[in-house]
Amino acid sequence: METLKEEPQQVVKLYDESTGAWKFVRKDKGPLKSIEIIETMLRRLGLSKNEIRVYLYLARSRERKASEISEALSLHRTETYRILRDLEKRSLVSSVFEKPLKFIATSFDRAVDALIEAKKLRIQRLERKKKDLMDVWLSLPQPEIEEERKEVFQILEGEEQINLKATEIIQNAQREINVFASEEDLSRFYHSGFIETLERLSKKSLDIKFLTNNSPKSHFFVEKIRLLNKLYVPSDSEAIPTFILADQEQLVFMIRKNSEKNGKKATRPKIAALWTNYEAFIKALSALFIELWSGEIERALIK
Repeated sequence: METLKEEPQQVVKLYDESTGAWKFVRKDKGPLKSIEIIETMLRRLGLSKNEIRVYLYLARSRERKASEISEALSLHRTETYRILRDLEKRSLVSSVFEKPLKFIATSFDRAVDALIEAKKLRIQRLERKKKDLMDVWLSLPQPEIEEERKEVFQILEGEEQINLKATEIIQNAQREINVFASEEDLSRFYHSGFIETLERLSKKSLDIKFLTNNSPKSHFFVEKIRLLNKLYVPSDSEAIPTFILADQEQLVFMIRKNSEKNGKKATRPKIAALWTNYEAFIKALSALFIELWSGEIERALIK
């Protein structure tokens, strides 16, 4: 049977965040999906919905007058001029010195670089402000409070908050880090930068162990991870949620909540996690991790 062969230029490789996997889409069938991915990325870099519409329209056109942009996108002309000026301030759009005045978009790669650099500068300014805030805080009279270790917990909602907390506890670890990443969370960890942080910490004198489900999807990502101590557990462990242990003192435990919209179950469940230093809970998860790890080593020796 003759197989269908696509010309390379007719296929584009896209990362689908809803499934956590790469897929190949024919260019003539996937432009809407491609635009959706680009819009999501630009929103995360700080552009509003209409700013994205104007920039993408210009980026996919030649130079245009404001009136042409306004008409094509059904925007009020005053708002169109305001958006064009804001995009110009961000170095995403330039004015063409002609009469009537026209606008042209910065190339997409340079536009993304400009947005990323702007985000970095905002973070640097916030970091500088932190020192000023700490100086003011320390200048206040400090109440006399006896330091006592409390067993507490914190609910984290959303990927960003979970990734920040997970990265924080592994960066503060002094001795060991144990990670069990379910197949469902592995790709998210890989693309969020969490795995990269683990790889960097593995070069220090930390004992890092990494476990995940034995599945084709897990193998795809684990083969890219530069960690020495990584093992697969049998597929019957799929019910075990992701958890991260640092120094037997801190734990991040993933929770997935199935949400409903208009009476129908959402395609993507809401992601939440529990952070805690509760000793009994940590001991229970640590014992589970050791059992899974030891079991895989024993199976490997038998083989």
